[in-house]
Amino acid sequence: MTTSDAVRAATRCPTVLVVDDDPDQLGLITTFLNREGCTVIAAASGEHALSLLSDVPVDLIIVDLLLPGVDGWQLAVELRKRLPGCPVAISSVLDVEDYPSAEELLPKPVTRAQIAALLSRRIPDRACP
Repeated sequence: MTTSDAVRAATRCPTVLVVDDDPDQLGLITTFLNREGCTVIAAASGEHALSLLSDVPVDLIIVDLLLPGVDGWQLAVELRKRLPGCPVAISSVLDVEDYPSAEELLPKPVTRAQIAALLSRRIPDRACP
């Protein structure tokens, strides 16, 4: 982490991009992240997620694998190209063995405890509770 990254992380709540086409899952993960003090950018498709990347700096990305159009496997590859160094967590109902390479694995159903642990590992010095 560079000095500017550390200052940014210490002066604002972390921003998490969540990509899931299931409105219930997207809402649940968003609620958990909001309760942990995060700002959430929600996208229901890979294409929508990619269109949002230039608007806001992102500290963490959570990607569902089973997306229409650009699926989670393709999206994870593209996100790594566009945001090198930003951790990607894969969330899916599929077996963990089927997940692509990622910094974090977040099997569904996702719990608030899993989200809190993920944030503690990936953004330990976040400014918000």
